[in-house]
Order: sequence, then structure tokens, then C-alpha cells
Amino acid sequence: MTTTEGLPVVVIGAGPVGLAAAAHLTERGLFPLVVEAGPAAASAVREWAHVRLFSTWGELVDPVAEKLLAPTGWTRPDPGTYPSGGEWVERYLRPLADVLGDRVRLGARVTGVSRTGRDRIVDADRDQQPFVVHIAHTDGREERVFARAVIDASGTWSTPSPAGASGLPALGEKAAADRTAYRVPDLRDPAVRARYAGRRTAVIGSGASAFTALAHLADLATSDDGAGTRGVWVLRRGISGSTFGGGSADQLPARGALGLAAKAAVDEGHADAVTGFRTEAIERDTDGRLVLVGEDGRRLDAVDEVIVLTGFRPDLGFLDELRLGLDERLQAPTELAPLIDPNQHSCGTVYPHGHRELSHPEEGVYLVGMKSYGRAPTFLAMTGYEQVRSVAAALAGDLEAADRVELTLPETGVCGGAGLFDAAAVAEPDAGGCCATPEPALVQLGAGAPAAAAAVDEAPAGGCCGA
Repeated sequence: MTTTEGLPVVVIGAGPVGLAAAAHLTERGLFPLVVEAGPAAASAVREWAHVRLFSTWGELVDPVAEKLLAPTGWTRPDPGTYPSGGEWVERYLRPLADVLGDRVRLGARVTGVSRTGRDRIVDADRDQQPFVVHIAHTDGREERVFARAVIDASGTWSTPSPAGASGLPALGEKAAADRTAYRVPDLRDPAVRARYAGRRTAVIGSGASAFTALAHLADLATSDDGAGTRGVWVLRRGISGSTFGGGSADQLPARGALGLAAKAAVDEGHADAVTGFRTEAIERDTDGRLVLVGEDGRRLDAVDEVIVLTGFRPDLGFLDELRLGLDERLQAPTELAPLIDPNQHSCGTVYPHGHRELSHPEEGVYLVGMKSYGRAPTFLAMTGYEQVRSVAAALAGDLEAADRVELTLPETGVCGGAGLFDAAAVAEPDAGGCCATPEPALVQLGAGAPAAAAAVDEAPAGGCCGA
């Protein structure tokens, strides 16, 4: 086969960005085929249905998808309100998947992508060959689909990062799997609630997911059935004025409030903050409780549970036969990586980007959505919508539209740079904080701040793209 005429554009993942990609391709007169590993559209979002986003409905609905939904009588939710993940699914993502109909295949996992008759070594006529996508169905069937282009919007939800500070699982981490979680727990579930109520839980991480978990545990601690609930917030760096995000300066107010909720959890005594702690091992004491051991030899008091929220990373295994151009640190497209590198800056404002920044040496393949960020954090749904708008225009041959910028992103209010990895952290004068110490102790951060009403899990992708 040496022609791509009449072939679909395969979109991997039926999450928010994958479904938006299908909507844009449809509007452009191209045929999308969305392949989703889960049993339903937005399967990853359904797993964090209990978490409230810090993006409003006005930022979570793709304009072209809305046009596709309009003839069905769909009504757009109040653009100024904040949905939970479950509401995002039921009021937007599920209806959008229904409109796309048989263009979305469920229970179909992509196991490999290549060029037809060409592994990654072969140059001859490579660009003239269609892509071949291998798919494994839940009933055991195997299938291959030929495609003119491939848009990977599979996210990073299925590959959370481990507790170990070196990027590898800590010694004993796998053995402690029965007491370790890698998602924000749903404390509305009685069984999950009982797991954490009245117990001491370590939360490892410093992003939106960690903020959310700390706020939820603090709420549990003040409830009738949660007496004795305590958190231990484990941070690899110190605490500074930017630790809790942009606060009142964040142009996404709920995102700023989320950091203040974590601050309140510490200020009000519901969590101890341990700074400069890089986990090397997780051991069990004689009672079966878990002891975190740091690279510097410190041992924390035993905890009953550990919640690891250290970010996500892309699964690139099924793309191994493609020629991708990825940054060696972030595993994001080479041209995009400098814009989102947390080693260089901590500001949430990323220059709106499209097909050129997302392109690879393998022409016709694009990583979009949370997966395009590789290991970088702070992805917004509207960033993904702008990505697929540009990519769909490029695939349709409309380079003028593909190169046009149609998005302005809100700022976090924290744009002072990420700082040196090992530098002592000093609180900013107006942050109400104090210098962080390397000893495991309660860090008082000022007067108790009001808890946030809106929280969000970092994901993604398909996890949460509203982050």
C-alpha cells in the first residue's frame, strides 16, 4: 500500500483532547477514527470523577465540539462554574462521544504504530507509506488499521511517577503496594474513607494533586468520623512563596485557591510539612506500618498509608517504531519542551503552540494533550483544544489557519523561575511564610488561610486536562 487516499486519521484516546481532535477533523472534512482502550469515552476522567476542576466550564468546552453538539439540543453549562470530573463527563464528554458515534471505538488498545512495511530503520519511500496501527480488543481480537496520520492523545494517566526521588521506584515501594496509592483518594467512597480516617498518611508531591489530597484529608480530619486523621506532606524541596502557586494573583482563581487550601491544612495543624526529603526507601516497622527513608538517611515517623503524587510520564512504548523528536529531559516534542520546562520557569503561561511545535521527524504523527507535555506539569484543557485545532488545519492543508494563534492562556501569578534544585528556599516577603528547614517538622506558614472550594487532580489526561 503506497497511498493514504481515503484513509482515516487515527486518534489514540477518547479523552477531552482526543474527542476535540475528532470534532476538528470532522469539521475539516477528514475522517477520524478514535481508538479508546477503556470501556467508555473519557475513561481516565471517570477515575477522578470526584475531583473538582479549577478551570471553568467556559474553558472546558471546545468551540468546534460545541458546534457539533448543538443540533442535538445540547445545552452548554454555565460558563462561570466549576464542574467535577464526573460532571465534565456526563454533561459534555459523553454526549460528544455519542455524537461522534461509530467514529469512536471502545475497548480497543493500541499496541503499536509504524509505517506500512517499514520499521524505524528503513528510509526508502518511507513518507509515502500509510501508518499501520495495531489494536488489541478486550475480547482477544487483534486488528490492524491503516491511517493517513496519527494523533496520540492517550495522556499520561496510566503511568504515574513513583515515590523514589531518582525517578525509579523507591526500595520497597512495590512491596508496599497494599498501602500505597497514586491517585487522589475518593473519600466519598465509604471503603476508601475508612482506609484513611483516623490514620496517618504521607502525601508525596508538590503539585495540584498533592494540594487536593491534603485539603481532602484536612476535611476528613474535621468530620465526625475522621478524628485523628493526620497528613505528612513530603516535599523534595523547601517551602517558598511560590510553593502554593499564584494565590490571589492567579488568573484561574480556583487554581490559586487550591494552593491556599494546602497551606491551610498545614497552618491549622492537620498536616506536618517535611521539606528537602527525597525518598530512597519505604520500609515496614514491626507493626506493618510504613517508614519513609530519605537519601540523606533521615527516617520519618511511621505512617499507615502513602499517597504518591509526583506527576506522570508518557508511555512511549507503542510508538517505538516511529521516528519521534523528543526532548531528552521532558520526553516532550523538541520544539515545545523549552516553553514548558520546569527547570527554567514555573509560570503557567505557555506561548500557544500548534502543529509546528508538535511535529516530529516522522511526518504525520502528533502527540497532543497531556502526552505532548511529557513529564512537565500544568497542562490546561484549552491548550489541548488549541493544539488539535492547529493540527487538524495542518492535516487539511490549511497552513494559514494552522499557524494562526487563537488562544490566550491565563497566568499563574508565579513567574519568578523554578529556582535551583538544591538551593535553600526562602519565603517571599508577602507570602506570610518562613524559611524552610531540612528537619522533619511542622512548618507554620502564617495565619490559617481559607480552604479552597475547587480542586483538581493533575492528570490528564486523560487524566484531568482542566489542570
